[in-house]
Amino acid sequence: MAEEARITKLSFEFWLHKTLKWGQSTTSESQQDVCLHLPELQEFLLQIYGVLKHMSCSTAIQEFPLIGQLLGRLCWNPFVVGYDECQKILMWCLCCLYSGEPQNPVELKANSWIQSSLCYLLSFFGLGYQDTDINNFISTLGFTSADYYSKLLENVVLSLVTELSRSHRCNSQQSISSRVTSMSFLCIPLITLPDVTPLLESLLSYYDDGSKEVLHSLFLERVNEAILEEKISLPKSVVMQLWLRHLPSLEKAVLKYIKKLITSQPSSVQEMVCLIKGSLLYQATCHPAIFRTTDEILKNVLLETDGAPEVMIVMQVFTQCFVQAYYESNEQCKFPLKAYFPHHPHSLVMALLKQPSDLTGHGLHQHLKCIAEILKTVEARGIRSCDDLFDTWFLFVHFGEWADTAAEQLLVSPAESSDAFLWLLAFYYNPSNENQQRTETMLAVRDNNIAEITGLLIRLSNRISQLGVRYQRILALANDLLQKLKCGL
Repeated sequence: MAEEARITKLSFEFWLHKTLKWGQSTTSESQQDVCLHLPELQEFLLQIYGVLKHMSCSTAIQEFPLIGQLLGRLCWNPFVVGYDECQKILMWCLCCLYSGEPQNPVELKANSWIQSSLCYLLSFFGLGYQDTDINNFISTLGFTSADYYSKLLENVVLSLVTELSRSHRCNSQQSISSRVTSMSFLCIPLITLPDVTPLLESLLSYYDDGSKEVLHSLFLERVNEAILEEKISLPKSVVMQLWLRHLPSLEKAVLKYIKKLITSQPSSVQEMVCLIKGSLLYQATCHPAIFRTTDEILKNVLLETDGAPEVMIVMQVFTQCFVQAYYESNEQCKFPLKAYFPHHPHSLVMALLKQPSDLTGHGLHQHLKCIAEILKTVEARGIRSCDDLFDTWFLFVHFGEWADTAAEQLLVSPAESSDAFLWLLAFYYNPSNENQQRTETMLAVRDNNIAEITGLLIRLSNRISQLGVRYQRILALANDLLQKLKCGL
């Protein structure tokens, strides 16, 4: 390393003088001189890079006070940028100088300059930069400007992707991680460029052995925003990597999606199903960590909105879609159900996962009674805290179709077989009631306490009316019974 540093210092003055001379003249002689020296210049830049990658920004500036002037002038020279791997090596050098966590004013100023240099260097590839000399140079190569810039950017992205893949096998993880952090930050202005997509995918798929996130948080935020605003399209697996490694991005995606489902006001459950199944979030919830986080956010939204019916419907339809996708997924790639519902009795989860439409008559009655008995058992086992009770109720609410089915069976079944249906509805609409209070409510209903049953049916009617055409028969039955009660029957 000492030998490389000594050679670089001896060569530094020569190349700095060259760059000054090239920048002062645009004659054909000057351009020819640039072209003649390009192979040697690239070799020199490799030597510079070999030294810089072992130094901090402050140390590099102390060793080479004019390093910024040299690299900056080279970045602005189209002949240098367009030659072989010079552009890539310049980017490497700039990334080495960038401080992921600047410690002093020198590093802060260097970061600002590096960002500007990188933005120019990459915007040079076709974002409106016009220069007669550059265009003449491109024409002599037999390219149009658009073709040249596109190919150049493609090569740069390919080089960086290759560099990232090699980094996985590098022993010097600390320096590599710092460079990856810098690279991700410097990509921010370019996120929406289609040609940069392979680099975004490589960065989002990159992990090192450390516990600290290696990608810049602002980069993760901006990529997420671009995905949500549909400015870029990334593979599902890459989006999952983003949401798994950056919780704020997942939270923002979930909240935006809930708002979209509510404000779009789908006219039926089927329309909401189509909206849900067409989303990236729905596809990503096949991963247990994303499902649990999404579920927790839905729970908080439900609490903040005081159990708003529209939020409950979104949650229930989303759960129905998830269950369908889970059972249709490839067995080899499937996670166990416990991974999605880790804190609930397996028997309760399995009972709720069954579809009411798959059962009829006596089998349906027995299954409703089974659900009620499991819930009673869970409640009686010593669930003392409000949090535990709420979590059990929240799981039941996920599968609101069973409450709707209990309501339907309550309206069409004999009174002597209605206990389980009444208990389920009482638990669904009044989870805060203790078991004794719930029993008293059921007795009041059985004794024709008009006020109690009318209130229950009004809540039931309002709930069902939110679900659209699918439940119109149940709604008609509930409303008919309400009318009879109001008439004093």
